[in-house]
Amino acid sequence: MLESRRNLALACALSALAGYVDGIGYLQLGGLFVSFMSGNSTRLGVALADGHWQHALEALALIVLFVAGAAAGSLIVLSPLAHRQPLILFVEALLLTAAALAYAFGLPNAAVAAIVLAMGLENAVFQLQGGAGLGLTYVTGALVKAGQLIAAALTGGAGWAWLPNLMLWAALVAGALLGTLAYRSINLGAIWFAAAAAFTLSALVAATAKRTD
Repeated sequence: MLESRRNLALACALSALAGYVDGIGYLQLGGLFVSFMSGNSTRLGVALADGHWQHALEALALIVLFVAGAAAGSLIVLSPLAHRQPLILFVEALLLTAAALAYAFGLPNAAVAAIVLAMGLENAVFQLQGGAGLGLTYVTGALVKAGQLIAAALTGGAGWAWLPNLMLWAALVAGALLGTLAYRSINLGAIWFAAAAAFTLSALVAATAKRTD
């Protein structure tokens, strides 16, 4: 999936967007995540062990919302609709816009819910029919793949095949940095920039698809 420059650029842009949003969500939720469900699952287990039922419920709710978003994205991929890739990005942009509006109207919990749905949905952008696709809102898999490809390179394989996966990681870190800075300036209002970025990516992907048809 990352062999073409177009796909690599899009994947890195979406990973950066996910990092931006996750940085905002992490600060808003005081240590929980809106896209990194491995972290939330660990927090869920710890909260259950400690008897912190409210924290456990919060972590579980985020996981359920993320799965629902991922399922919605997969339904779009599996549908007979045309231009599914830009459509997924457009729906993500609408959810992020809804989140920003919810915050503006004093509904931060609703804003977080819309953000988590958007992050789950984003992971369907590179999903093939019936496949699992490429994880864009978390980079554990990308780091594992980078390590494996580095090992392959050291034993005679392609010398730079690991670089795209490392770029996904770097993009997410850079996005988290920007999201943190934005949140500290304008709180959840920073989601407006994420929504604008998602709308822009949707338009760019649609335009690129038309040129390649």
